[in-house]
Amino acid sequence: MDRKSAFIAIALLAAVATAWFVLFRGDAPDAVAERNEAGLQLSIPDFSTEQLAGKALFDANCATCHGANAAGSEQGPPLVHRIYEPSHHGDQAFILAALNGVRAHHWQFGNMPPVKGVSESDVGKITNYIRTIQRANGID
Repeated sequence: MDRKSAFIAIALLAAVATAWFVLFRGDAPDAVAERNEAGLQLSIPDFSTEQLAGKALFDANCATCHGANAAGSEQGPPLVHRIYEPSHHGDQAFILAALNGVRAHHWQFGNMPPVKGVSESDVGKITNYIRTIQRANGID
């Protein structure tokens, strides 16, 4: 094999490896495997009055899909999950998702539509409630 053929073979192999990594990388396989773990045992902390207000808003607007205590359901992913830790999905991501909807990118539940009837302030309270449960379960 001459140098040109060897170079082409190596370049082709690198392209295939890169494509494989892009298509089958990261948290997607874990997320799919964990999507039905709605029966997770969560530590539920004592909530402040403000966090209870967020819980009431969550229960009224989010729990149908995201489950009781944000543990997930057959309709939507758990929000008490490492994917939603603040360093990966900051508070603003919750606000944008609730107000504008979001394209599915970690889970196979489909796109999330905007949540009708909630304000940015409401979503802030909901996010505070979710973050409280996350911290109680080791997601910081």
